Amino acid sequence: MKPLTRALAEAARKLVPTSDTARLDAELLMAEAFDIDRDKLLLAPPAGPIPDRFWAMVERRMAGEPVAYITGRRAFWDIELHVGPGVLVPRPDSEVLIASAIEHFSGTSGPERILDLGTGPGTLLLAALDIWPNASGLGVDLSRQALSYATANARRLGFEGRSTFRIGDWARKIDERFDLVLCNPPYVRDDAELGPGVREYEPDEALFAGGDGLDAYRVLAPELARLIAPGGFAAVEIGFDQADEVAPMLARDGLSASVADDLAGRPRAVLLRAA
Repeated sequence: MKPLTRALAEAARKLVPTSDTARLDAELLMAEAFDIDRDKLLLAPPAGPIPDRFWAMVERRMAGEPVAYITGRRAFWDIELHVGPGVLVPRPDSEVLIASAIEHFSGTSGPERILDLGTGPGTLLLAALDIWPNASGLGVDLSRQALSYATANARRLGFEGRSTFRIGDWARKIDERFDLVLCNPPYVRDDAELGPGVREYEPDEALFAGGDGLDAYRVLAPELARLIAPGGFAAVEIGFDQADEVAPMLARDGLSASVADDLAGRPRAVLLRAA
């Protein structure tokens, strides 16, 4: 067995107790150790000894630290975001919000103005700006640390001129209407059991939302209708078991609601349309 193949197998074995995606994690860390992307690692495996820092990164992952914090980046939709401690790691589940927006605006020129509430490192807003090159947008977050990542990501991706980021408490002091509103609020119950490393490493304010996980939706519900332009659209992420409670909560003031599933077939977003 080649050294790289053997090292990947050994790392994956070590990571099984920590991760549901042990092999993928090992490949991402190995690619980072060689300073190449994962595709090149798999299609044209590098020769030579395994870098020492690979095993150091495996040890960090075994302790529960997210892969994205170790490598400093995370792919989301068609962009790559720089992330680190203090920001929520973008997750594939959230891509249903982008997919739903693409479906809504299919056959049109797309949204002109986009709002991302709880933007974190700019995840949803920057993914949307990449899709619609004529759009501009606003990202809002309470965390200065998250916004520093968002601003840097926008600059690196070339979207600095089309994106604005500001400190804010959800929709307070926003008096503009938007064609597209995106939001991935905290929705985890305070006492919920989470996977290894999530509670220990990722920011509480981006995860937890009270005893029932619905506190953020209660704040958002009376605000959304005034934020959505006529004919506009909003996509709000939810926990897989929250659709029955959140959809009717958000469907008010003239908004109609439907629910979209993630790739695993679980309810993952409430979609809102303005009349």
